[in-house]
Amino acid sequence: MIVILLILCQIVLLMKYILQDLKVNINNNIYLKDPESSDLGKKIVEFSILLINDIGFDSFTFKKLGAKIGSNESSIYRYFENKHKLLLYLTSWYWGWLEYQLVFTTNSISDAKEKLTKAIEIITRATKEDSAFSHINEVLLNKIVINEYSKSYLTKEVDNENKEGYFSIYKRLINRIKDMIIEVDNTYRYPTSLASTVAEGALHQHFLRDHFSSLTDCDDQITPTTYFIDLVFNSLNHTTNG
Repeated sequence: MIVILLILCQIVLLMKYILQDLKVNINNNIYLKDPESSDLGKKIVEFSILLINDIGFDSFTFKKLGAKIGSNESSIYRYFENKHKLLLYLTSWYWGWLEYQLVFTTNSISDAKEKLTKAIEIITRATKEDSAFSHINEVLLNKIVINEYSKSYLTKEVDNENKEGYFSIYKRLINRIKDMIIEVDNTYRYPTSLASTVAEGALHQHFLRDHFSSLTDCDDQITPTTYFIDLVFNSLNHTTNG
């Protein structure tokens, strides 16, 4: 037991050190200047998360953000063309960070069912703060994704932005889950739909739990993770029971 605990501690420390060097590669058309390249850019990201979480994306403006960080509004426009692009940046970073956790955690798992279960857990669980990124509060960013992510793609420009690759990280994450579903049951006819249902549905179930509790069975005892593991493996029932 002691040996196992020591191994687990080493894995946690290793992941922490690797995450410190992690850079999520976001489509450079989303920003004008990489915010990770300067202290001001990191400050823009840090305080935009705090401000959007506090007042909501609709009320958020670069003018308010500038006042928050003690900088001219024009300095923010040197990094992002508008607040829509900033939201795309934040959500892309979130999905990239989640993808990295999924790949790192499942890479050494050989059993297909166990790997898929772990992937569902990572995608659907409540987010905990990661100290590796001092300027990004992942807990608040997760709340922003739950509440605001749909605003990044429910726009007239979505098709052009999709062609430009703005959603490539999110789509890559869905495809990773799809591949794991196929690995469990290659006869299942709807692996992509099921994978995207898990990712999108998790956000929706967290939202319902927080705001419309009568519309979901998820509560303090039943988590979205519990629900989606049940949903996925019942959809693949003829294989998992075989």
